[in-house]
Amino acid sequence: MQKKNFVSMLLGTVGGILFAIGMCMCLLPEWGVFTQGIIIGAVGAVVLLAMLIVRRKMEGKPAVRLNGKAVGSVLLGVIGALVLGVGMCMVMIWSMMIPGILVGIVGIILSLCLIPLVKGLK
Repeated sequence: MQKKNFVSMLLGTVGGILFAIGMCMCLLPEWGVFTQGIIIGAVGAVVLLAMLIVRRKMEGKPAVRLNGKAVGSVLLGVIGALVLGVGMCMVMIWSMMIPGILVGIVGIILSLCLIPLVKGLK
């Protein structure tokens, strides 16, 4: 295994676990650790961002540059994920089955719109 793959695997695992535990701490009111969950989730997100920077540095690539297309695809991805999450909340927490499924499908469609945006239409 190459060094860059090992470092990416290690940082990705640690960051992903911290982020997931932080989100569980925030979303489970029985635990009563909302504020601590935000901190742990933020630390996980920072570790994942550091993984991206370290990986690009180890590959000898320049820093990530954001242009209009990149910002648009990031925004579409974030909006699609948020809409899908709202649909899931509607179904599981607010007992709104049919509207939640419809909102979730809209979120999935928004996320699928990323494919032609990122890959380009041929």
